[in-house]
Amino acid sequence: MSTAVVVGSGPNGLAAAVRLAQAGIDVTVVEAYDRPGGGTRTSELTVPGVLHDECAAFHPTGVASPYLASLGLERHGLRWLWPEIDLAHPLDDGRAGLAGRDPALTVQSLGADAAGWNRMFGAAVRNFDDLIAEVFQPMTHLPRHPITLGRFGLQAVLPATLAVRRFADDPAKALFMGVAAHAFNRLDGPLSSSVGTMLAAAAHAVGWPVAEGGTEAITRALLATLSELGGKVITGTRVTSLEMLRDLIGERPDVVILDTAPAGALEIVGDRLPGRVRRGLTRYTYGPAAFKVDFAIEGDIPWRNEDCRRAGTLHLGGSAEQVARIEAGTVRGEMADQPFVLLGQQYLFDPSRSSGNTNPIYAYAHVPHGYSGDATEAIIGQVERFAPGFRDRIIATSTRSPAEFEAYNANYVGGDISAGANTMRQILLRPRLAADPYSLGVPGVYLCSAATPPGAGVHGMGGFNAAQAALARLV
Repeated sequence: MSTAVVVGSGPNGLAAAVRLAQAGIDVTVVEAYDRPGGGTRTSELTVPGVLHDECAAFHPTGVASPYLASLGLERHGLRWLWPEIDLAHPLDDGRAGLAGRDPALTVQSLGADAAGWNRMFGAAVRNFDDLIAEVFQPMTHLPRHPITLGRFGLQAVLPATLAVRRFADDPAKALFMGVAAHAFNRLDGPLSSSVGTMLAAAAHAVGWPVAEGGTEAITRALLATLSELGGKVITGTRVTSLEMLRDLIGERPDVVILDTAPAGALEIVGDRLPGRVRRGLTRYTYGPAAFKVDFAIEGDIPWRNEDCRRAGTLHLGGSAEQVARIEAGTVRGEMADQPFVLLGQQYLFDPSRSSGNTNPIYAYAHVPHGYSGDATEAIIGQVERFAPGFRDRIIATSTRSPAEFEAYNANYVGGDISAGANTMRQILLRPRLAADPYSLGVPGVYLCSAATPPGAGVHGMGGFNAAQAALARLV
């Protein structure tokens, strides 16, 4: 029987392990942390009984993932839950742009811009399954749905600051710019609409659900699937070289898949990397960071806009112009007084996360790469801006700085939770220019993290694609 070791137990690592085990390979997953899961863990970070997602929280790419859907993870307790309103972007004048699976919500909030919004995303929503099948593959593949992919490409290539000019009023402009800001990059360059276009289409096509009981439910379901197939997991063991793997499993593995950032691959594979691969991974760049604050609050957030009280995810950054300016400064290394903040109210539709009237609030700000300050007050200030009185409802807080993010998960270099800057080059050619972006040029050794296509998100497709590449060569 062939053997494989997967280094890292994030969703891509576990997906790779499951796919290899499905093919009859003896698989061992090795995780540095004392619990598997990578960015998909849930913990009591503030007060007992209140559950907080430690990194990933909302899962449009998870519910859309063809591979995760194929595994029947509901057999192992995974249940998706949807908010009444998927996305809300409040403005200082009390209005808010809304997006979700119910088109009436968006029409009502965007008014005269609703028709333009539908023209912008209608084709992607109608053909969402075909679009996902294309964009969840490496860039260099033969499209099966060229018209769908071409339409998406024409929209995605635009700078986000240019794309919003089709809208006349602030709610639509801000709503799109907030979703585009998930790229953690400047929003005035080519391809800066790509992430926003995909995530906005997903909001209408499949929604932005959460996993009941916390994101760790995804990890538990994948682990149970792997166990059914005979796979094993070792935790609390940091792999620093390929030589370590022989000692861990008693033989040299036929396949090694690394769910690590390129920096981790450089360390583990070392001098075995061909020069061209080493140069490509060394040139790989990391983007802005996240500063996260988890709040335990009494009751609900007193949003000025009533619709925000029903939303799962909120983007707090003001107008489209303000968001673009904030993100440009963050990329330059400037910490904004009013940073872009993503906030989650998962408990509204998943009460299992709360304890009585004490509810968890998930929030993180975009901050410069490696930022060493404390953004807690800035985050609270942004919430207060749109929900006066929020501060008075805080019972407890738990913070995680960029340095603490990297200590928690070595893939988050400098606090970059996307495992790599979404520059134009790295959106198209991630992690390097190669026909097979998963191969590291060493026989049997592959990379599968968010640094590979299709990038960040809890979808497992980087792992699945890397495993497919490994299986094709193993046969």
